[in-house]
Amino acid sequence: MPDCSVVAKSWSELTTTELYAFLKLRTDVFFVEQRIDEEELDDRDQEPRTLHFFTADDRGIAAYARVLVDAEPSHRDARHIVGRVVVRQDRRGEGLAKTLVAAALDAVGPVPVVLHAQHYVASLYAGFGFEAEGDIYLEAGMPHVTMYRAALG
Repeated sequence: MPDCSVVAKSWSELTTTELYAFLKLRTDVFFVEQRIDEEELDDRDQEPRTLHFFTADDRGIAAYARVLVDAEPSHRDARHIVGRVVVRQDRRGEGLAKTLVAAALDAVGPVPVVLHAQHYVASLYAGFGFEAEGDIYLEAGMPHVTMYRAALG
């Protein structure tokens, strides 16, 4: 199996090649494959506290996720938001999303975390202690559910 080491970087640490590669992956999956027609470049990528997590192989970025940090809680008491979790089509089924989410949660520590999961992958996040809250809703034209993980310990 190809390497699945996770790299974590802030905006200022990213190279232009890395930035291009993960934006291309997000575009290929969210816009081309899933036909999501909502804003992808939301200015949150470049915030100083945003962390970008990715794995790469000889074909480029294989998987990506980011963690945003809000000044005020965005859901209940959670200020950290996991999002944009995406895996390149040829690497799906290898556990890369799980590896990235684990790395992201390790990086943020035992604090409360929220995410907006595409409904069909909610079980991935449930494995990390996230619980679905509220009804399923459409976000970017796809069924999503808000998921919350309380502070640990």
